[in-house]
Amino acid sequence: MFAKIHSMGLYGMEAFPVEVEVDVSKGLPGFDLVGLPDTAVKEAKDRVRAALKNSGFSFPINRITVNLAPADKRKEGPLYDLPLLVALLLSTGQIQADLDDAMFLGELSLSGETRPIRGVLPMAIEARKMGLRRLFLPVENAEEGAILEDLEVYPVASVPQLIQHLCGNASISPAHPGFSRPTAFPLDFADVRGQSEVKRALEIAAAGGHNVILIGPPGSGKSMLAKRLPSILPDMTPEESMEATQIHSIAGCLAKGSGLLKTRPFRAPHHTVSPAGLSGGGSLPRPGELSLAHHGVLFLDELPEFTRSSMEVLRQPMEDGTVTISRVQGTITYPCSTMLVAAMNPCPCGYFGHPAKPCTCSSGAVSRYLSRVSGPLLDRLDLHIEVPAVPFDELSSARPGEPSAQIQQRVNAAREIQNRRFAGTGIACNARIPASRLAEYCPLSEPVHRLLKESFDRLGLSARAYDRILKVARTIADLEGSPDILPRHAAEAVQYRSLDRKYWLRELPK
Repeated sequence: MFAKIHSMGLYGMEAFPVEVEVDVSKGLPGFDLVGLPDTAVKEAKDRVRAALKNSGFSFPINRITVNLAPADKRKEGPLYDLPLLVALLLSTGQIQADLDDAMFLGELSLSGETRPIRGVLPMAIEARKMGLRRLFLPVENAEEGAILEDLEVYPVASVPQLIQHLCGNASISPAHPGFSRPTAFPLDFADVRGQSEVKRALEIAAAGGHNVILIGPPGSGKSMLAKRLPSILPDMTPEESMEATQIHSIAGCLAKGSGLLKTRPFRAPHHTVSPAGLSGGGSLPRPGELSLAHHGVLFLDELPEFTRSSMEVLRQPMEDGTVTISRVQGTITYPCSTMLVAAMNPCPCGYFGHPAKPCTCSSGAVSRYLSRVSGPLLDRLDLHIEVPAVPFDELSSARPGEPSAQIQQRVNAAREIQNRRFAGTGIACNARIPASRLAEYCPLSEPVHRLLKESFDRLGLSARAYDRILKVARTIADLEGSPDILPRHAAEAVQYRSLDRKYWLRELPK
């Protein structure tokens, strides 16, 4: 007897429909599973056999053929356990139900209980596009799938519970959407003493989505400041929340029982991370740290300690906002519109250029340390910020700094200006203005043009650095609510591009 159940597959960010077809016929007992399954899918027959037996049903002792259509797309993961079990019960007549508008996803334990899977949200979106009305998921994934309207999501805890529902004996109540509502960030800028210039620069970075590098001696507060950056980032839009949630769902990083993400992600990988760990990879590539930080912050502490190959893999994604991974099976593109925040010491001992503590490194050691960060990568960092040691008077002061909530209000106001400016263009923030539209969004008066020309000639800036100075100046103007870029805005933007001249192009002591 033949039965067919709707399910879904996943390749990168794209979900595709899969039909689990089961044919049980007379003949020598056997179980054939076709349709380009991976090892986890092939092992489904053993999990399904044990789950059926331990749930009070019988496994057919017949010739069983299972096809996962379309047969030319590779299927991976244990998500086909549940649809395979339901199809077996239908084909053997142990249950009868109309499931033409239903989709099943889920892994099974040997006892018949369900276990969570990855990538539920993009598969649920595709199911809704197909016109399916019911979605049966493991309990842990139900709130994630229930984010979507016009789709009834049923949380399945075990096989007996599912069968009772399908047979009409005991109904499962549909799940309601779960939300990770934004809460007060545990770290606050009010805890930071001094460093007013650095806070100002980070406020500009947050308002325009700009990349940042922090350079300073040990203990000056670089990591402390970077970890508090999420507390002043603008609120996520619904579209940003949906995109970020899909990526975290595919990677299996969503917290248990969570729904739509409402807090911008903050990723801080260790410097031992591989290039594939940053960009994504695997035989069927999964998102890397760059994509997991989409619409959030990727923090690279001790930047020169990362391998050269890991740092260089950042260059193209920082420009394009996407990372493309090519494999024999095909090419996958993940979004990575990410704020990159890097922190580093100026030398191996950390005190090169320090006004009080002498540097113990040789000139060659300092040069080799700084050269680990390539010029092209440094050129893609919009703001170069020096983080000096905090004076004792500021460090011991009992007066708290400005709280993050007040800074975030100014950041949200600047982003609202940008949202109105870029409405309908697909541009998210000032940092993402394409070079072809800089003249439109960053018009320059004669005094500003003259100031930038002098700075360009004096500092020897690249074309990319010039573009980024314009974008930063546009953000500074937005923070002031100014429709035009004024000379003081451009001068402050240029100031954030001069630090590489102090360290990388400085004449080192003999």
